[in-house]
Amino acid sequence: HEDLPISKQYSSRKSSDLFFFFFFKAFQGSYMKSSVTQIERRFDIPSSLIGFIDGSFEIGNLFVIAFVSYFGAKLHRPRLIGAGCLIMAMGSFITAAPHFFQGPYKYETTISYLSASNGTESILPCLANGSLAHDNEIPKVEIQAECEKAASSSLWLYVFLGNMLRGVGETPVMPLGLSYLDDFSREENTALYMALIQTLGILGPMFGFMLGSFCAKLYVDIGAVDLDTITINHKDTRWVGAWWLGFLLTGGVMLLAGIPFWFFPKSLPKQGETETDKKSNILEGDQDRFIPDNNKHSTAPNKPAPVSMAALAKDFLPSLKKLFSNTIYLLIVCTGFIQVSGFIGMITFMPKFMEQIYGQSASRAIFLIGIMTLPAVALGIITGGFIMKKFKLNVLGATKLCIGASLLAFSSLVIQYFLQCDNSQVAGLTVSYQGAPQVSYQQNTLISPCNMGCSCSVKHWDPICASNGLTYASPCLAGCQTSTGDGKDMAFHNCTCIGESPLPFANMSAVLGQCPRKSDCDYMFKFYMAVTVIGAFFSSCGATPGYIILLRSINPELKSLALGIYILIVRTLGGIPPPIYFGALIDRTCLKWGTKQCGGRGACRFYDSGAFRLVNLHWQKFSIFIHTFPIIAGVRNNKTSHCCNSTSHSVSLDNTGKMYPFRLEQECGGSPILPEGGFRITYTYEHPFRCIWKIRADFNALGNGRSLPGKQGL
Repeated sequence: HEDLPISKQYSSRKSSDLFFFFFFKAFQGSYMKSSVTQIERRFDIPSSLIGFIDGSFEIGNLFVIAFVSYFGAKLHRPRLIGAGCLIMAMGSFITAAPHFFQGPYKYETTISYLSASNGTESILPCLANGSLAHDNEIPKVEIQAECEKAASSSLWLYVFLGNMLRGVGETPVMPLGLSYLDDFSREENTALYMALIQTLGILGPMFGFMLGSFCAKLYVDIGAVDLDTITINHKDTRWVGAWWLGFLLTGGVMLLAGIPFWFFPKSLPKQGETETDKKSNILEGDQDRFIPDNNKHSTAPNKPAPVSMAALAKDFLPSLKKLFSNTIYLLIVCTGFIQVSGFIGMITFMPKFMEQIYGQSASRAIFLIGIMTLPAVALGIITGGFIMKKFKLNVLGATKLCIGASLLAFSSLVIQYFLQCDNSQVAGLTVSYQGAPQVSYQQNTLISPCNMGCSCSVKHWDPICASNGLTYASPCLAGCQTSTGDGKDMAFHNCTCIGESPLPFANMSAVLGQCPRKSDCDYMFKFYMAVTVIGAFFSSCGATPGYIILLRSINPELKSLALGIYILIVRTLGGIPPPIYFGALIDRTCLKWGTKQCGGRGACRFYDSGAFRLVNLHWQKFSIFIHTFPIIAGVRNNKTSHCCNSTSHSVSLDNTGKMYPFRLEQECGGSPILPEGGFRITYTYEHPFRCIWKIRADFNALGNGRSLPGKQGL
């Protein structure tokens, strides 16, 4: 008993280190989400490809999670978590590596090299005899390959590899960390601990998105170029922030976070458990020891015999079969990947959504997600755990809480349907050159009689804002003939398309950048953020009850395997495909594609906001609406089909190895019918959805009337 305080100290330190690690794991992962738009622009790739890169994290999980979850439960779990931290740190460093291999970022422009350095007027493309108008020219294969090699256009593969390594390293955390905590905490504290871990897992993303917002405002080549020569700002869709900087920081943090796990023991005593209780429980075992898989007559040794890897592998398939025969578990997996697919698709492209629909800059959108949406999610998770503990909800109560939270979240999405802004007015794309609404996915609508004599390129995106309130895709397409100033202060004059427009205008001049949205769009954006925060709170209230349903619906000896398989399926089906096909759906709403240095289609610069909004909202509503039906089906199924069974087993009640019979009965809310005669001890375990397991042992056979430790009177 002298080392009991040390055990308690280990248990406390282990819990705090787990909380600390979950925070920084989420901090690192959320930074990747916040940098998706910057990476997409830096490598000039479509949304579907950046979705594939983002999904590489789950691909890394897919490779190893099933084996880590099963074999890791038998091995040294803390050290496996420490090794995962090291791999995650390496993944972050590899992700940032392409920045140091690439040359300076060259954003597409049609004017920067034509402006005079002394601020005097200079000739623009409209009078350059079509020097930029080579839209239909196809470069030779050799020249194209050489250009792409010089531009390092394939370096996004390093980002893919680094993100996949992060997924491999994160694998031990959820199945081993959660099961480790559940094994050594009181049952009544499990829900609260789960809520705290998930809350810290949200506070981490809050700081991760704040870091992403900060880095998005810094120019990608900060310190290497003269920022006064840059003609774009952080609100421009061609702007690329210092995405690489955050990966270096998060990699270093993960390296430090993994150090304590190398020094913790393999196992810890249960909270509140004395050394005598611990020895008694070795003889008694957990609930699963009352339900042996076979009737082999074996003793309950004081120290578990070492298990070989071959024996573990032999037992893997039977354990997997037993797990998938659990209908409740299968339904929980279905609800999980449906809900996660909607969340992953939404959060991956949410900064782009806010940028394109409501006219927010990428850095501001990321910042608002970090300080408003994610704290609401954290509050919802802790609220769900508090409700579970306060009202002592059983699994059926947790299920009702999940369904109610999903329906309220669905209602918030219905409200968002009416919170919309009109398309940004871009001549030739969303409005005609005369200002009439006209959405066009064809590039030839950018050509108008007012700019036909300029031989303009329709592939480039270099927007300017005219005094008539319209945005033009480039100064040439606006018919501008002269310019003054340089850098961000450049202005354009004598723009013929402005003069020929029926819209009122102060002069025939324009400035760099897109025109701001109407004032009512900012007002609508505030309502959108309020509804989003409320919806995020309601949706996350079901997170903790969902985990409790999962943990209480499976055999304790399969807990780590069940969590691992759950995370495997959810991340495979709900984490890998959604960013890809959600990104592909977003690509279909693109009105103006950028152009790579070597020609060809780059990243999208401008979207049809109406179509983009419908894709986003319909996808989320579908995932939340469908999510509720498997839960309801699980309740109905378990109330009618999986109760009222009775089986016979045998158990060793002393240390002689002699086996004595007992009955395992299952009831549906009724009173137990005890067998006649003899002194009986009943072990009660509440099964999901009001089914009760009753284990009764006949102590007359022992002759001494000894009962099982800690189970008398149940």
